Amino acid sequence: MKLVFIYGLPATGKLTVARELSAITGYKLFHNHLAVDLLLTVFDFGSAPFVELREQIWLSVFERSAHNQLPGLIFTFAPEATVRRDFIDRAVAAITRVNGEVIFVELVCPLEELKKRMDSPSRLQYGKLTSVLMFEQLAADGSFEALPMPKPRLSIDTSICTPQQAATQVAQLLALDAVD
Repeated sequence: MKLVFIYGLPATGKLTVARELSAITGYKLFHNHLAVDLLLTVFDFGSAPFVELREQIWLSVFERSAHNQLPGLIFTFAPEATVRRDFIDRAVAAITRVNGEVIFVELVCPLEELKKRMDSPSRLQYGKLTSVLMFEQLAADGSFEALPMPKPRLSIDTSICTPQQAATQVAQLLALDAVD
C-alpha cells in the first residue's frame, strides 16, 4: 500500500488537492479533521486524551488500510505542536511493516495568500483554523515548526497551480493509473 502523506500549513489546500488526487487515483481519502472533529466533541484540543486518541485513530486507520491491502490511502496533515514528535516515525513504521510505502508531499503557499484563504467558507465545514490573528499567534509561538517533517518527495506551491494540476503532479510522481 502507498500512503500519500500530504502536509503543509493551514490553508495551503491539502484537503482540496487530496480530494482531486482521490478522484484521479481512486485512493481513499482520510483527512486529519475526521479524527480531530470527532474528538473535539469530547476533549479539548491538545489535551492529553485528545492527543493520544487522535494519533491512535490515525495510526489504526493506516494499519488497517495496509493490512487490508488497499492500493493506497491519502492522508492530510498539518504539522503542529500538539502532535507528538514520534508520530511520523510510528506512521512510517505502520506502513513499512507490511511492505508499504509512505510518500510525503508538501504543499506550500506564500504567507499573504494563506491569510487570504484563511476565512474561506469551505474551511468552516471541518472546524479548521479561520482566524488570521490566531494563525499569526500560532506561527509566532513556533507551533507550526514544532514537528520536523521528512523531506518531501514533491513540494508544490498551490498559489501557482490549480488543485487539479497539483493532484496531477502527485499522481505523475506516483506513476498511478487514473481511475476511469
